[in-house]
Amino acid sequence: MNLTDPVADFLTRIRNAISARHQKVDVPASKLKAEIARILKEEGYIANFKLTEEEGHKVLRVYLKYGSNNEAAISEIRRISRPGCRVYVRRTEIPRVLGGLGINILTTPRGVMTGRQAKREGVGGEVLCEIN
Repeated sequence: MNLTDPVADFLTRIRNAISARHQKVDVPASKLKAEIARILKEEGYIANFKLTEEEGHKVLRVYLKYGSNNEAAISEIRRISRPGCRVYVRRTEIPRVLGGLGINILTTPRGVMTGRQAKREGVGGEVLCEIN
C-alpha cells in the first residue's frame, strides 16, 4: 500500500473510528503521527496513545476519548495542508480555530506544536490540520 499523504490517512482513520464508536484505532507509526498524537493527548482530544510493534511494523495505537453522554471529544478533524497544496503561515497569520475553541497543529522549525504555542514562541510553519 503506497500512501502519498500518511497524515491525511491518520486523520481519516481517527475520524472513521469515532463515527464507528471504536475505543481505539491502530495506524502505521511515524514520528510526525506520534507528535500529532502527543498534542491531541495534551489538548485533551484523545485519552492516550502508545507505540507498539506488530509483525515487524511499528504501530501507533490511539485510544479515543468520549464524554459522559458518549459524544466524542473530537467533533471535527480536518487536513489543511496537503501534498498538492501546502499551506504555510507566518507567526502573525496563524488562524484561530472556532474563535479559540479548537486547535490547529503546525510543523515549525522548532517541532510540531499547536497554533497557540507557535504564536507564543513567535514561529510560523506548515498548518497540518485543525481539530475541534
